[in-house]
Amino acid sequence: MTKLAVIAVGGNSLIRDEQHRTVPDQYAVAVETCRYITDLIILGWRIVLTHGNGPQVGFILRRSELARHELHEVPLDYCGADSQGALGYVFQRALRNEVNQRMHAGTWPAGLPSVSPVTVITQTLVDPNDAAFDNPTKPIGSFMDEPTAQSRATNEGWHVLEDAGRGWRRVVPSPLPQGTVERDAIMELVNADFLVICSGGGGIPVVREPDGSLTGVEAVIDKDLAGASLVLSIGADLFLISTTVDRVALNYRKPDQQWLDSMTTSQARAYLAQGHFLKGSMAPKITAVLSFLQDRPDAQAIITNPPNMTRAIEGKAGTLVVYDR
Repeated sequence: MTKLAVIAVGGNSLIRDEQHRTVPDQYAVAVETCRYITDLIILGWRIVLTHGNGPQVGFILRRSELARHELHEVPLDYCGADSQGALGYVFQRALRNEVNQRMHAGTWPAGLPSVSPVTVITQTLVDPNDAAFDNPTKPIGSFMDEPTAQSRATNEGWHVLEDAGRGWRRVVPSPLPQGTVERDAIMELVNADFLVICSGGGGIPVVREPDGSLTGVEAVIDKDLAGASLVLSIGADLFLISTTVDRVALNYRKPDQQWLDSMTTSQARAYLAQGHFLKGSMAPKITAVLSFLQDRPDAQAIITNPPNMTRAIEGKAGTLVVYDR
C-alpha cells in the first residue's frame, strides 16, 4: 500500500521577506512549495498537508483592529477559521495548477491519477484545565502603548505584556492539542485518495462542554505539535516538517554551528535539554517529532526546507530523526 506522509508547512515560510507579504506574494511561494510536494506524489506518496498561519492571523487581526471604529472585531477562533479557508484555497489552487501543467507538458506519469486536493476546516480539542490557560504567553495582534493595553485589559479582559521594549501586546494561552475533531472525515478522504489540507495553524482550539457541545476558545495551538497529534491519529508513516533551513543545526548561527544529517530520538532529547533548540523556532518541531516517534520504530521524521523535500526522503538532504530506545 502507498505510504502516507503528513507535511507541515510553516506560515512564515510563505513570506519571503518584509517586502513580499501580500496575498499574491504568498501564493507565489505556495506555487513553488507545491511543485516540490507534487514531486513526492510522483514518487508514490499519499499526502496530508498541514500549515502554519501565524502571520496570516496577524494580518486578519490587524485589519480587524483598524476597522473597529466601524465594524465588530473578529474573535481569534474565527480568525483561525478564516486563515484555514484562505490558505486551503491557496494550496488547493496551486496543487491543481501544478498537476495540470505537468499533464499538459506530458511530464505527468502515465497511469498516475490526477490529484484532488480538498481543505477540511479543522477543530482541535484542548483541555479546559490545561495549565496554559492560567499563564497566557503567546503574543498576537498589534503592538500598543501601555495606556491602550491596560484599557483593553480592563474593559475586554485581555491579558497583556510588555514585549522586549517594543511595546505592549495581547497574549493568549497555547494549550496542548488533545485530538482532531474531524479525524474520521480526514481519514475517509485520505482513503478515497484525496490530498487533504487540514489542521491549519494547529487547528481551531475548542473545548468540549459537559453536554458534548464544542466551544471555541481564544488560544493558539502550536501547529507542529498539532501536526504530530494528527500524524499519530491517522497512522502516517512519515512526518515531514518543512521550515526555512535545509536541516537542523546545533549552536545555530554561532561560530561552532554544526549541521545534523540525522539523529536518534535519544540524541534529540539530549540536545533539547541542553538548550540547542530555541523556543518558538526549532524546539517545538523537535518536540513534535519526539511525540510522533515515541514507540514507533518503523516511522520516520524529517526536517528540511521545501526545495530539499525529495532529496531528504532519498537521504541526501535534511535531518532524519529515527526512533531508538
